[in-house]
Amino acid sequence: MKKFYSVLLCALISVTSYSQEKKETKKDSIKQKTVKLDEVIVTGKLKTDPVFSSISNKYVENIVQPKNVADLFNNINGFSVIKRGNYAIDPSFRGAQYEQLNIQYDGGTKAMHACPNRMDPVTTHIIPEEVSRIEIIKGPYTVRYGATFGGIINLVTQKPDYEDYGFHGKVSGGFESNGNSLVNLAELQYINEKFDIVANAGYRDFGNYKDGFGTTIPSSFKSSDYGIKLGYNFTKNQRLKIDWRQSFGRDVLHAALPMDTEYDDSSILSVDYKIDHIGDVVKSISVKGYHSYVDHLMSNTNRPSFMMMEAESGVEATTIGGKIEMNWQPFKEVNLFSGIDLMNIARDGGRTRIVKIMNGNVLANPVTFNDKVWQDSYITDLGFFTEAKYNLSDTSILTAGIRYDNVTSDIQDPEADFAAMYDLEKRTEHTFSGTISVKKMLSDTYTLEAAYGRGTRTANMIERFINHFNVGQDPYEYIGNPNLKAEVNNQFEVGIKGFEELKNGFKSFQFETSVYYSYFENYIVGIVDPTITRKFSPTTNPTNVKVFQNLDEAYKTGFEAMARLDFLDFYNFKTEFSYVYTKNEDLDESLPLTPPFTTKFTFGFEKEKLWANAQYNLVSKQDNISESFGETATNGYQTLDLRFGGKPIKNVTLGVAVLNVFDKGYNSHLNFSFNNQANFESTPITEPGRNFSAFLQYKF
Repeated sequence: MKKFYSVLLCALISVTSYSQEKKETKKDSIKQKTVKLDEVIVTGKLKTDPVFSSISNKYVENIVQPKNVADLFNNINGFSVIKRGNYAIDPSFRGAQYEQLNIQYDGGTKAMHACPNRMDPVTTHIIPEEVSRIEIIKGPYTVRYGATFGGIINLVTQKPDYEDYGFHGKVSGGFESNGNSLVNLAELQYINEKFDIVANAGYRDFGNYKDGFGTTIPSSFKSSDYGIKLGYNFTKNQRLKIDWRQSFGRDVLHAALPMDTEYDDSSILSVDYKIDHIGDVVKSISVKGYHSYVDHLMSNTNRPSFMMMEAESGVEATTIGGKIEMNWQPFKEVNLFSGIDLMNIARDGGRTRIVKIMNGNVLANPVTFNDKVWQDSYITDLGFFTEAKYNLSDTSILTAGIRYDNVTSDIQDPEADFAAMYDLEKRTEHTFSGTISVKKMLSDTYTLEAAYGRGTRTANMIERFINHFNVGQDPYEYIGNPNLKAEVNNQFEVGIKGFEELKNGFKSFQFETSVYYSYFENYIVGIVDPTITRKFSPTTNPTNVKVFQNLDEAYKTGFEAMARLDFLDFYNFKTEFSYVYTKNEDLDESLPLTPPFTTKFTFGFEKEKLWANAQYNLVSKQDNISESFGETATNGYQTLDLRFGGKPIKNVTLGVAVLNVFDKGYNSHLNFSFNNQANFESTPITEPGRNFSAFLQYKF
């Protein structure tokens, strides 16, 4: 089986990519055309972009040093972050998280985590400063980018600057007072008509921060990264790109997890090729291949439990995937995208425990145990899709797509007790998803969108194969279930957005709002099984375990809204709202990790070389909770952030900020609780207090 995937990967790498529009390049005052691979999903074209899609690209203006890529989502409407420390941060969108979100780089590359406690989520394996834009599709409204349940997040990395040939580059640095944190990045690129190369390297050193109560939170880490991109234009309509990057995390403290990370190393290779403008019917063919590997070691060396038991766990994850897609146009009004994609995730590794105290008695000769973490498991998803865009009229576009996924999974080295629970055999699942949507231009500046999407997500490896490990927010041991059915999200959404030019001192007004409803089938949660007792520390409460099961009935509904007024040439005022309500009908409670109602007010000043803003954040109390998940109600809070930036001289960008100006002590509802920490109770980890930040960038 592994040999088959290696052969397939080699075939994919031999020809690979995504479509991308051409752009004019200058050299010696003569305009040249350069083929660019389409690493983007949202192109900025109203008629071709997916419905309910958006772009965020405000890294320089934010002036805050992101701990990892997930920090970039903090100011995007509808997003929250799930935090276990400064390093292990996951984005959450509309109450969907983890594999419920289809997170990828540059239109398809993926790197899956190795740690069962998600110490190393996908957002840790790329330099945040390298992300030029974040593209979001807010539901299962396209079938072209892999199986999608709750939405797609595409992290687009920096591409060569085609404005001029020759050498270009940038260096940047940042500092945060709360934790004495440092961030550095250097990038160099060379471009000519035939080929281009981009190389970058970054280093980040974050210390333990203090919360608004003056308490120091164990959250320090160090990481270094580098990447190289090579592009070659065979002809005017053919391009090849090779992307290689590595990331190295060291000495990572996780305030809300039972262990810390000794090291977290990842390597990602992707290859893209595209041939464009082929003919009248077949427009383009693109192929993508990628391989990622994550090597992770964690231990409890600096934790209170070390006195009773030493624990060390080395785990690894390998992700192999690719995609072949053809864009063809059988009729003038119909634009079709058809293709095949593949993703294989394989994980293995174990945990070594040296028990020093057993049943309250100190052992003269400590006993060593070896536990299988992933039990040498894999999941392979082979998908087939077709998506069509049909011009109903000059102002209306209909999009429809269908997708079939063949999912195989197997556990090749099971623990004896896990094998005794289930009839373990290689399993094959067949899932179907699809979407239909309409986009109507009501005028030149108003757009109405309506969509239905049926998204599917097969159970992840934790939900299938974990065996008596603490992987939740509560103290329960969890057991996987290899017989889980795939989750299904039936999502309906309607929205409108518009723009108006104004007079008498007011420049323009723009707004965007949408309302959605999702009905879930086979939603996966951990449920207490009173017939099974703990495997490790069997006398410790709770003595029972949780087993992952499918729910019969669950749903969510909510809305997002944004309005912005520009006035007096350079001033603006923006307000944003997001609300999610979820319901687990089986247990008569909320679904886990549902964010509270959030409001943001921003007053800003923007000129070409100078900008400033004040952002007031209001987060409501959340008492619609999942008690079975170990959640507790959290209080609301209000914070104020101030940012100021500018370009004082040519090619130099400078920024300063004060975050949490009033030094508010608070915790986000999605934060996990302190775990195995000295002098901390099992309460949600608190956020940083007042923080002064500075950012400097020089381009050449």
